[in-house]
Amino acid sequence: MRRLLTLSLYEAFVILAACGSLVSQTPPPTPVPLVRTAAMSTAHNPEGYAGAKACAMCHKDETNGLGDNPHAKLALEHDGTGVTCEGCHGPGKAHVQSGGEVSKIFSFTRATPKQIDERCLQCHQGDHAGFDRSAHGEAKVDCTSCHSIHKAQDRGALLKIAQPALCYSCHKDVKPDFSKPFHHKVNEGVMKCTDCHDPHGTFQKSMVKSSAQEDAVCIKCHQENAGPFIYEHPVVKTEGCTFCHSPHGSQNPRLLARNNLNQLCLQCHTGLKGTQFTAGGPPTSPVHDQAMQYTSCVICHSQIHGSNVVDTFIR
Repeated sequence: MRRLLTLSLYEAFVILAACGSLVSQTPPPTPVPLVRTAAMSTAHNPEGYAGAKACAMCHKDETNGLGDNPHAKLALEHDGTGVTCEGCHGPGKAHVQSGGEVSKIFSFTRATPKQIDERCLQCHQGDHAGFDRSAHGEAKVDCTSCHSIHKAQDRGALLKIAQPALCYSCHKDVKPDFSKPFHHKVNEGVMKCTDCHDPHGTFQKSMVKSSAQEDAVCIKCHQENAGPFIYEHPVVKTEGCTFCHSPHGSQNPRLLARNNLNQLCLQCHTGLKGTQFTAGGPPTSPVHDQAMQYTSCVICHSQIHGSNVVDTFIR
């Protein structure tokens, strides 16, 4: 019995030693190059394609900067034969053989906005399906108006320049709002335009990120007003927060659209006493004097965004 046990242990050691020898002899995996080699280009490039190696011979500045580019990961797909320069610019063999004739390859600087958008949306259609129907798309603001593949300052989204300067370059009417006494902290770098807006298009005006519930884009930060409440303030759900607030900036505290709070409320609450909202709710007119010397509405109606206690929002 002891002899069998000794033999079994000896055989186990022999097997482990053999396995270790095989593992040590296994070569490490070869790293996949970012840019195709000449051999890879010859083996895998279909007719008409020259390969990224050929592009780099003339366009060194562009190809050298692709190492940290989000598109670079596409070059690593399919054993290093994935999308490179010609994935965007099209087959380049004729361009190379002609000595660099620009008409023989797709050039983004010479293309129309429609051609540029179609080229980019071949890959990005899933993320930006409604771009052609967006305000930017209809205004012929093409992808390269905001994005730069080779010379982006904002490497994350490949923006030509960082926000908000990029947005201000067109939306000059909005820029002064962020210098008003009360404003969202965009210039300070706390927020970005794209926190609230989707530049590639939404179903809302001003391309605001939202949903069927009109306050969605604001509630993601202002959670204290999220609800749901037993007694909702109808205007919040039907018109949205911007009916009372100026989201970019205002001269008034809490970004209110009017400097006199009572006048803001009286935009809706001006009906005869005892009349009702079409959606139901409290009387449409106040029951006390609204002269300037009297207190503002929210001194009493403090829960103006919604209440779980009473439909007049007084608590």
